[in-house]
Amino acid sequence: MTKAPIKLLMAASGTGGHLFPAIALAQQLPDYQIEWLGVPNRLETRLVPKEYKLHTISVEGFQKGFGFSSLFTLGKLAGGVLDVRKLLKAGNFQGVVTTGGYIAGPSTIAARSLGLPVILHESNAFPGKVTRIFAPLCTSVALGFNVAAQYLPKGKTVYLGTPVRPEFRQAEIGASLDLPVAEDAPLIVVFGGSQGAVAINKLVRQCAPAWFEAGAYIVHLTGDNDPEAESLRHEQYISMPFYDNMAALLQRANLAISRSGAGSLTELAVCGTPAILIPYPYAAEDHQTYNAQVFTSVDAGLMFKQSELTVESLQNEVLKLLHSPLELKAMGDKASSIAIPDSAEKMAQLVRELVRK
Repeated sequence: MTKAPIKLLMAASGTGGHLFPAIALAQQLPDYQIEWLGVPNRLETRLVPKEYKLHTISVEGFQKGFGFSSLFTLGKLAGGVLDVRKLLKAGNFQGVVTTGGYIAGPSTIAARSLGLPVILHESNAFPGKVTRIFAPLCTSVALGFNVAAQYLPKGKTVYLGTPVRPEFRQAEIGASLDLPVAEDAPLIVVFGGSQGAVAINKLVRQCAPAWFEAGAYIVHLTGDNDPEAESLRHEQYISMPFYDNMAALLQRANLAISRSGAGSLTELAVCGTPAILIPYPYAAEDHQTYNAQVFTSVDAGLMFKQSELTVESLQNEVLKLLHSPLELKAMGDKASSIAIPDSAEKMAQLVRELVRK
């Protein structure tokens, strides 16, 4: 008789920052039987069912201070724990991996109540509230940024970086794009993570004429929530909501303008792309600023608060960098120095060590 594969529940939900690292890890465990835990009507319902069986539960986070609405949230949490316990027992799972966010709560409690190992991956430099609460229960907490260890229990953490999709490790530097960008022209890539960034989009469109005049091309990933996404037309400007071949795009880019979500920063580091970072000002506990500071602390990028940026300041900062190729190269080299390209493999090894029959 053939030995049944180890069953692993992957609890990852919401944005690309939670989902893409989990998918990259799952791809490194082809001999495991992996099923997924998510939330209805989130990104996982589009991405996950192509490869993995998806289960959903109804939970939500404590977005505000404790109040009457928190009792409803607590009730959902308790119901979620019972649902996950039932799923883990009925499916005979051997362990749980979660990438944080509010789905980590019920999945961690349920798994530990059954004596199953839980590996939590925290991608941010300042760990999320759920991670800080539930880390003591976890078997191990893998970190995307080493500085996060200071906020978590000693002896629980291991610094492994954040897993990226295989194409980021396999694509060659200078890979050709299927986009009409002149071969020798400087390329600026603008993106706001999986949810886009309307405020950055507006600034960039106002700055763009000066950058065109300097010979630059712009590939602008606007997200799908920008009502003015089609308002600028120029032969050196390529606008689209998203782009699949981000590895080749970031490796070709001379400069990126980006939010500072952990997933975006990981991809920038692996590709060695210098960046101007504009943290999302309403991110939970301002965690994107902590992320950006990891880059600025080693001169791998520049950080500007959205509230302080003007059209003139962003326009001039980009022009100054475009005219300083040595500075751009130095920033890119620094970005590469903080990358862990084989993070997915390291995470897979951790799973193999802790999740067994």
